[in-house]
Amino acid sequence: MTDFDFDLFVIGAGSGGIRAARVSAALGARVAIAEARYLGGTCVNAGCIPKKLLVYASHYAEEFRNAAGYGWQGREAVFDWRTFLKNKNNEIKRLNSIYKKLLDDSQVTVYKGKATLLDAHTVQVNGRRLRARHILVATGGWPTRPDLPGQERLLSSNEFFHLERLPERVVIIGGGYIAVEFACILHGLGVATTLLYRGELFLRGFDREMRAFLAAQLRRKGIKLLFNTRVERIRKHDDHYRVDSPDTDTLAAGVVVCATGRHPNTAGLGLEKIGVELEDNGAVIVDSGYRSSAPSIYAIGDVTDKLNLTPVAIAEGTELAQRLFGAQPVTPVSYDETPTCIFSQPELATVGLTEEEARRKHTAIHVYRSCFTPLKHTLTGSGEQTLIKLIVERDTDKVVGAHIVGADAGEIIQGIAIAIRAGTTKAIFDSTTGIHPTTAEEFVTLRAPAE
Repeated sequence: MTDFDFDLFVIGAGSGGIRAARVSAALGARVAIAEARYLGGTCVNAGCIPKKLLVYASHYAEEFRNAAGYGWQGREAVFDWRTFLKNKNNEIKRLNSIYKKLLDDSQVTVYKGKATLLDAHTVQVNGRRLRARHILVATGGWPTRPDLPGQERLLSSNEFFHLERLPERVVIIGGGYIAVEFACILHGLGVATTLLYRGELFLRGFDREMRAFLAAQLRRKGIKLLFNTRVERIRKHDDHYRVDSPDTDTLAAGVVVCATGRHPNTAGLGLEKIGVELEDNGAVIVDSGYRSSAPSIYAIGDVTDKLNLTPVAIAEGTELAQRLFGAQPVTPVSYDETPTCIFSQPELATVGLTEEEARRKHTAIHVYRSCFTPLKHTLTGSGEQTLIKLIVERDTDKVVGAHIVGADAGEIIQGIAIAIRAGTTKAIFDSTTGIHPTTAEEFVTLRAPAE
């Protein structure tokens, strides 16, 4: 007879937490999960899913304009924000119910409420104390607000998805993927959009050439990008806000969006009190098996601030469940060659090393690139271009990086990522038949290095 109520108690029902709970239950463990807000976590409720739906919505205006070059004529379409919100909210509710059913069918006990840690084996939810052999923290991240006068007037990504109406003008503060995606979304929906970033160029960490190319594309579309621009304060003025900066004129906007990053969501969990070591930003410090400094406490996903992507959290959840309750040898999650995509317009997708990283890591590299007008836009007159880039280690001919700015970049790079993970060479790319006419075929028709 054990004194534990559960073998595993998961705090946080996001993508990683739910996967860990379901796999653990399938392996015979008694599992419970607690969620204070919404099933599915950030991705389903205030991240990947609603954002991608907004991306789809914002594409239509441009597609309608492009259609004229193909002979389509008619009255200008009108976008109704409330209709979109209603349909988006219904879809999120549907996904929430699916996650609840998945947990119920897996025989995972679900607690609605905030869970806090009382000791290394005890959690408290809604005043009830529950003991578990293992406890998993999978509480994700939370939007970070800058410390400046008027910061309470800023909308974070959480509130953005529930705007009652679209403003005529918006200012977005930040230079990460959320800021860039929101800028493209709002511009596509007809909002006059300005993005402010304190750095010299947005999307730090991505390939510099691709970042600069994307910035040029966004400016061509009409998005105002202000780099090397600091925000001093946010003021309320009549029915709008004013953003003051020492580096540019005061900007007026109906909404000011803060997209200055996210931090691990560990506040108020009681981790420090039971000896769990945290980074300065609140991230749970874990070893290669996701174990914290308290042996019975584990953490996965964005709360560890390693590689903050939904598929990574899911993979970590699967691995941890197998480590704790499986009988077979565990294959560790690989963080190398992880593909990712910025759902800007056009998209930026990447896998492997940037050119800057490759030059630091390898003695010599070849860089192959192609910049062109996609066939579709030869008739639209939009001026949109595509840039693709392959980075090859010269001595081994191994492809170590691939990058693209262009339509459907995320869909294209997924297949390229499989090849790079398999260790493919440039010779194999060259011997592969392309599908014509497509953008993707450019990756197998790059013959001479750009240098």
